[in-house]
Amino acid sequence: MSVFCILVAAGEYIYENHYNWFEDAAFRAHYNDGMFNGTEFDSTMLRIAAMNLQLHGIETPKLRGVDALSKSNGDVDEAYTLVLANPPFKGSLDYDDVESSLLKTTKTKKTELLFLSLILRIMRTGGRAAVIVPDGVLFGSSTAHKAIRKELVQNQRLQAVVSMPSGVFKPYAGVSTAILFFTKTNSGGTDHVWFYDMKADGYSLDDKRSPVTANDIPDILKRFHNRKGEAGRKRTEQSFLVPMDEIKANDWDLSINRYKKIVYEEVEYDAPEVILDRIKMLDEERRKMFSDLNSTLL
Repeated sequence: MSVFCILVAAGEYIYENHYNWFEDAAFRAHYNDGMFNGTEFDSTMLRIAAMNLQLHGIETPKLRGVDALSKSNGDVDEAYTLVLANPPFKGSLDYDDVESSLLKTTKTKKTELLFLSLILRIMRTGGRAAVIVPDGVLFGSSTAHKAIRKELVQNQRLQAVVSMPSGVFKPYAGVSTAILFFTKTNSGGTDHVWFYDMKADGYSLDDKRSPVTANDIPDILKRFHNRKGEAGRKRTEQSFLVPMDEIKANDWDLSINRYKKIVYEEVEYDAPEVILDRIKMLDEERRKMFSDLNSTLL
């Protein structure tokens, strides 16, 4: 259902921030009939999603009742200009069940990697994507993990990796995740990749997910749209740029911890003999207090 929540959120964003667009008849027709597309293999969830979208003013969304990774979804090719996705974090399929073109990008049974391959296939050249992936996609050492990362960095244009704390999907999942922002070019274009280490998203990171004041999202949006201004940022800061050649040299690793530098502050401790003298003093005080208390009671 998360993909349909994303569609609802996208529709609400347009309505709240670009209401004047609805004055154009052509845009209204596109908004109601062609803008919103989703795929779901569970028929019950599909019906709920359709109702939810209609209740939010999206009259006739295009929802397909198929398994997105299966052969039955093989006819969708270069169809979309924008993809927002939160694919399953874990899953495995047999090769025979996977649409064959997806395996050309990365031969794997893992659904989190296959969905990235699918997104590249269904996007038009020039199309943009924001995809939430589990952290393992960023640093996994298998051939398939490296292949999909290489595809994004070398053959497409990877713009940003936003690392999120592990509690953002609680109480449903506690896994650490990240958002990949990329553009399909089929000809490369990645020069620098912008990394951001999100610490808070406006909610507590426990199972309750209560509202809190700490929220990095406004800062992420501001800095993402001014990535050239991030050039002078140090690797010890919350966000910074990493050149493509360095990522290549690190086996296409996209984990922020690979590039972030941590400053360790030196802590000075008293000499052992000073600490021992302090303990002796405290022990003497304890004995005196015990003696005074004993005298009072007797």
